[in-house]
Amino acid sequence: MCAVVAGPLFLVVGVAQGLAREGFDFTRNAISQLALGATGWIQTVSFLLAGALLIAGAVGLRRLLRGGPGGTWGPVLVGVFGASFWAAAAFPADAGTGFPVGVPEATAMSGHGTVHMLAGMVGYPALCAAFVVLARPLATGAGQGWAVATRLVPLVVLTGFAASAASVLAFTVGAGLGLLWLAAVTARLVTVPERA
Repeated sequence: MCAVVAGPLFLVVGVAQGLAREGFDFTRNAISQLALGATGWIQTVSFLLAGALLIAGAVGLRRLLRGGPGGTWGPVLVGVFGASFWAAAAFPADAGTGFPVGVPEATAMSGHGTVHMLAGMVGYPALCAAFVVLARPLATGAGQGWAVATRLVPLVVLTGFAASAASVLAFTVGAGLGLLWLAAVTARLVTVPERA
């Protein structure tokens, strides 16, 4: 159930901060940038908490699916995704595009900003791979539609990731969909008795 809570909680905290923080613009700034500035600790804690919940959720998925389809690699990949949140917390994103207020539009990428970006480049493909693996235990009984959707969601997530250079909002939407779909998939696996 921890994996059910992780994504929605992370998104609620991010959206609430984005609406409240002066100068933040969802069309120009990444939620990761909310870790900068005087109240940046809130976003850092959000990354740490989401990572812990995802890793705990991966342990739960392992117990739930042990010996069945997706029982090994699904949880491992969700765990990698959770660890990427810890890396993102430890190595904050760079300032830029006017956030925090007073920062120039263009800034040079720092070492910690590079590691932050690499964490996402490992974490989100791991999440997409987890969806492909977790589609197998969903493809039982009346879950065929769930399995198909779970195989299609990675296309949207990866499209958003690929479009991030042109539109940070595309990345935010793709990443947000991934977080919400992981919550839905894990809730489905926990509550549906006919899973394989």
